[in-house]
Amino acid sequence: MLEKIKQSADFIRSQVNDIPDTAIILGTGLGALVDHITDKQFIPYTSIPNFPVSTVEGHSGNLIFGKLGSKPVMAMQGRFHYYEGYDMKQVTFPVRVMKELGVNTLYVSNAAGGMNKEFRVGDIMIITDHINIFPENPLRGKNYSELGPRFPAMTEAYSKKLIATADEIAEEKGIRVMHGVYVGVPGPTFETPAEYEYFRIIGGDAVGMSTVPEVIVANHAGMRVFGVSVITDLGGKDVTDVPTHEEVQKAAEAAQPKMMEIMKALVERAD
Repeated sequence: MLEKIKQSADFIRSQVNDIPDTAIILGTGLGALVDHITDKQFIPYTSIPNFPVSTVEGHSGNLIFGKLGSKPVMAMQGRFHYYEGYDMKQVTFPVRVMKELGVNTLYVSNAAGGMNKEFRVGDIMIITDHINIFPENPLRGKNYSELGPRFPAMTEAYSKKLIATADEIAEEKGIRVMHGVYVGVPGPTFETPAEYEYFRIIGGDAVGMSTVPEVIVANHAGMRVFGVSVITDLGGKDVTDVPTHEEVQKAAEAAQPKMMEIMKALVERAD
């Protein structure tokens, strides 16, 4: 595993002159943030040794280097999901490569279904914590001390400082943001009404099929993390609407200008 990480990182270094210390993982329908990155350099996943390839509609497969505002960034245009058939080490492999390249701050975004009764479709939820319902932990198996400790703390999986800064930005710009706990599930089925209710009862505010494995590995590697969800549909016993992937993408795309305003300002201000 260590050798594969090094091979991928060495290849990327051979293609990019200046490697940033900030990375962004773009989720469903949120890829338009790429349009705001200047001086772009694209590296297709297919050209990177040992990289998986995304198979999901709405997820392009490129690693992008450039500037968001004045801040150099690396962006994953398309992520990998457990439901695609990858194991957790494949899902989180890009985060390992990011750390090897010197990334110390990771921003993650996703589309999620909301079960918090205060949420509306199109809301932006800043992730304050998560609940892991995946059947496998990405840290299961041999631990390499070079990558992180055997038993990493997850007390502050999402940086309180970055959350506070994002709140300030949202208030300045008059953007409604919610806070909440993200429940990570394996998918690929959308949740039943009873499952939505169960996740709400155990403390969840939104649910999705990504993010949690990446955040676990980022914390294991000593990165600070900021996560945001766009609420693309609502679920629960009193909700009868049936979500589709197309509707999720459409709702995410409608909300993305607000998310991008916050993300751009946050990346710019983060020290």
